[in-house]
Amino acid sequence: MSDIQVPVLIVGGGGAGLTASMILSTLGVDSLLVSALPTTSTLPKAHVLNQRAMEIFTEVGVAPEIYRRSTPAANMRATGWYAGLAGPHDGYGRKLGELEVWGGGYTDPDYVAASPCRTCNLPQIRLEPVLKDHAEKLNPGGVRFNHELVDLAQDADGVTATVRDKDAGTTYQVRAQYLIAADGGRTVGKLLGVGMTGPRNIMKMVSIHMTADLSPWATDDDVLIRWLVNPDFGGSWSGVLVPMGPDHWGPASEEWVFHMQYATDDPDAMQEEKVLGRMRAILGLPPELTPTVHRISQWVMEGVISDKFRAGRVFFAGDAAHRHPPTGGLGLTSAIHDVYNLSWKLAAVLAGRAGDGLLDTYEAERKPVDQHNIDNAIANAMNHFTLDQALNLSPEKTPEENWAELAPLWEDLPGSAEKRHALNRAIGSQTMEFRHHNVEFGYRYDSAAIVPDGSPEYVPLDPVRLYEPSTKPGHPLPHAFVERQGERIALGTLVHGGKFLLLAGEEGQAWVEAANKLSAENDLPLVAGTVGVLGGDFVDVRCAWLKNRGVSPTGAVLVRPDRYVAFRSAEGVEDPHAALRAALAQVLAAELR
Repeated sequence: MSDIQVPVLIVGGGGAGLTASMILSTLGVDSLLVSALPTTSTLPKAHVLNQRAMEIFTEVGVAPEIYRRSTPAANMRATGWYAGLAGPHDGYGRKLGELEVWGGGYTDPDYVAASPCRTCNLPQIRLEPVLKDHAEKLNPGGVRFNHELVDLAQDADGVTATVRDKDAGTTYQVRAQYLIAADGGRTVGKLLGVGMTGPRNIMKMVSIHMTADLSPWATDDDVLIRWLVNPDFGGSWSGVLVPMGPDHWGPASEEWVFHMQYATDDPDAMQEEKVLGRMRAILGLPPELTPTVHRISQWVMEGVISDKFRAGRVFFAGDAAHRHPPTGGLGLTSAIHDVYNLSWKLAAVLAGRAGDGLLDTYEAERKPVDQHNIDNAIANAMNHFTLDQALNLSPEKTPEENWAELAPLWEDLPGSAEKRHALNRAIGSQTMEFRHHNVEFGYRYDSAAIVPDGSPEYVPLDPVRLYEPSTKPGHPLPHAFVERQGERIALGTLVHGGKFLLLAGEEGQAWVEAANKLSAENDLPLVAGTVGVLGGDFVDVRCAWLKNRGVSPTGAVLVRPDRYVAFRSAEGVEDPHAALRAALAQVLAAELR
């Protein structure tokens, strides 16, 4: 195979790598993706795709197919805690409590107001083939599986990578200006001597992917994740049951994944027969039900982050940059957000519109967010033990003693009211995982690519649970539907294709004129318009923009191609052209005309 020259080489064909390929294609940047693996994931792995991830997938055109294959909204409104699943007496399978998850199937008003896209659920074993197919359509011949990076070297102008075609048994070289390491940390980090730090061995887990009819026991249509607080096995983390579809969901799901916790040094976790025996015991499956087991995998929860997100012309993303517990669904979505942040910056630099300093803002922006996500995921995992504390369950107690602790929940006994309320509080605390809207959607950036406006420091009402829309620089653009020429438009979609967006108040035409002039002078993709209820280029029919815009009728907000507010002027200024030019020059780390 002949050698190749390409602007961007992507190493890794999982969620991060495939998403990077799609985004770069839509931005007009040629790329080559190589994956050492022969296929996409053979494990279910991550499955939650939050609203911002679905906005990104909408932009690259793959969202309709993901929604078509994913869990219907009605089957992912809640999570539930149960006293096991089935067993010899009527205590088994009793519901201890239920909680809305991630917008309650797009019924929570805050989630509806935040984004035109609802949270989605599709396991990676089904998601990645969809992403791969779409990436190949956008970049024919530019996605190569079973092609392994074996070496790389950097110089001042680019990266030279040696790739082995495992099918043909030959090697070839790829010369790229930049490389995205999305290989899960398997190769690139080791070649460059970039390590990862953070807690390891948090929990050892075993996951069983199986086909089984569990509909007689998993009867709640709206529950996505079932937490089995089985008194026979001590309580929380005795088992977690998640439907996998693929054709039906809820209780009718054909496939399931069952997760169990083991001690980190327990040898039984490596013995298939013992693992399956324990699963049957925890689930209480009758002898006549024999699941078809597709795969058993062992894995360890950890909370590690790369020492660097940038090493010369190499950028780390996804699991190559951070790995953390799955609690909260932050892993895959963080990977998608990583490459969305990085890709428009690479495109701007490659087009000559931005300086190298813009690329330094990738680590400055993403590493703190990813570290915050790691911290929250670990806290989410540990917080499940609050149910045991509320119920006074313990693996040190006998099953009979643990069942006795649950009796006050459904029998009127001394202390029943106190125990029921303690359980309510413990389940309420789980909103840190299942309603962490400010973590998954409202995260903020602080870097040289954000121009401060001198407004007071943001102090959240709740740093985890409540996303508060704002146009303060560094915050995500608030969602609003507006209308133009009879068409309803989500403001956030105006940045599609790598565009900057200037939104001025009803009387801010001077800002629009300045933006249009700067766009023409600098060959800069920039869309500009006034927005108002009674006047403007875009009509704010629901007053959604008016409520959150944070500027006067003469002010303006400048939004980056990744939908983050870069600059804001609360009022009109004497020279809007100079103000915008200075702001864009700072963001792009480049001189503008």
